[in-house]
Amino acid sequence: MSATDTSGSAKTVRAFPEGFVWGAATAAYQIEGAATADGRGPSVWDTFSHTPGKVRGGDTGDIACDFYNRSEEDLDLMKSLGLAAFRFSISWSRIQPTGSGAINQAGIDFYRRLVDGLREREIAPAITLFHWDLPQGLEDAGGWANRDTAERFADYAQIMAEAIGSDCDDWMTLNEPQVVANQGYRLGIHAPGVTDDAIAAATTHHLLLAHGLATQRLRSALPAAKLGLALNLNVVKAADSFAEAAAVVADAEQNRIFMDPILHGSYPAAARPHMLPPESLIEDGDMDLISTPLDFIGINYYAPFYLKRADGVVSTDRRTPTGGGDVVPFMPPHLPTTAMGWLIEPQGLYEMLKIVTSELPDKQSGCRLYITENGCAAEDYVDPNGVVNDVERISYLKGHLDAIWRAIQDGVPLDGYFQWSLLDNFEWAYGYQKRFGVVFVDFGTQKRTIKQSARVYQQIATTNELPHEWAGEGAGLIAGAV
Repeated sequence: MSATDTSGSAKTVRAFPEGFVWGAATAAYQIEGAATADGRGPSVWDTFSHTPGKVRGGDTGDIACDFYNRSEEDLDLMKSLGLAAFRFSISWSRIQPTGSGAINQAGIDFYRRLVDGLREREIAPAITLFHWDLPQGLEDAGGWANRDTAERFADYAQIMAEAIGSDCDDWMTLNEPQVVANQGYRLGIHAPGVTDDAIAAATTHHLLLAHGLATQRLRSALPAAKLGLALNLNVVKAADSFAEAAAVVADAEQNRIFMDPILHGSYPAAARPHMLPPESLIEDGDMDLISTPLDFIGINYYAPFYLKRADGVVSTDRRTPTGGGDVVPFMPPHLPTTAMGWLIEPQGLYEMLKIVTSELPDKQSGCRLYITENGCAAEDYVDPNGVVNDVERISYLKGHLDAIWRAIQDGVPLDGYFQWSLLDNFEWAYGYQKRFGVVFVDFGTQKRTIKQSARVYQQIATTNELPHEWAGEGAGLIAGAV
């Protein structure tokens, strides 16, 4: 597609479909603060972050971005950036302080005001019910290893459906359940800090069951709503022929252990036994519930995952993504990395979109896709002129938005893109060290500074097309080079 400007020179136009949604994403514990305000109960992340040695520098989410008290300011900021949608999560323990029982009306009122404020500014709310912050009361009763937690989650979903109603069209049950099961209950590097294969396997099934039960409740209460969830998916690649078999296993354990039950109603055969829930946990009807048809699948994509044959000492830890042995993770030297040390390869996003599209079964024939998270951490700072010139993030955006544009041209049913994240925030076990936002936050003063990447994103969101000056840079974009 091309257009001609007034000087007569041809310009390439890479426009997105009409109605394509441009938004930004956040999570409750990462931005809200107000950890004990207005009746909120503790979550596992409150407990974990207050445990010495668990989070870098002893940082906690007690204040974070103070979004709970500054939401009006931040809503105005979103409006100024031309965002059409805001993906946020709800703090379950703000609604039910112990995860069950009495409802905390102050919590309901906060999210009710938030949704109303978004609507007033013509920004569509997109609600995620669970973004890792399980109420501590439920963890004390067994957490996600306890089947009853899935039932309590369904109750909570119904509470929110009744409280918000049709003022929100888009609902996500879970965010990145793979991270909860693996980092939270198997490796112990995220809350609640458990290191037990059996508990992690049970968590896997009960998270999926919670998704199925909550979807059923939401569908009943809000028949016109669009329902889905957000999965973190990484393209897994073998860097040599020796690693090909291990790549199949890693793909099963990283991606398919949650994607397959949702799309196909079964767990992946290639996953190692200790990663899978035992048959004794899977009751009649569970897999049908888990594979309930959805309106959309959210994809959180950050980086590819490469494997190669080990050249020296090898790991014997079966909890690693490669299963230990003679295959190890590999960082191709031609690919750049982010401040997190994650590989930058936009082509992996294109490939994952094509994979998910190809696997949508007949029962999910009307299912659409969203990029519900995509972004990078960078070494951002405010220069002496008061500017945050985050050139690394702009380059990252170039490559990944080029990838999704190409995917749409090739038939991927993609309806929107949510940048991670709106604000620099509490980055889990990294504390406040890593900055993912398109808005800089001075955590001492809570001053917001719009980064240059936000200005670029604003242009894209308001024109619904990629900047003309990005045309013809495809080779550099695919590599993610600046």
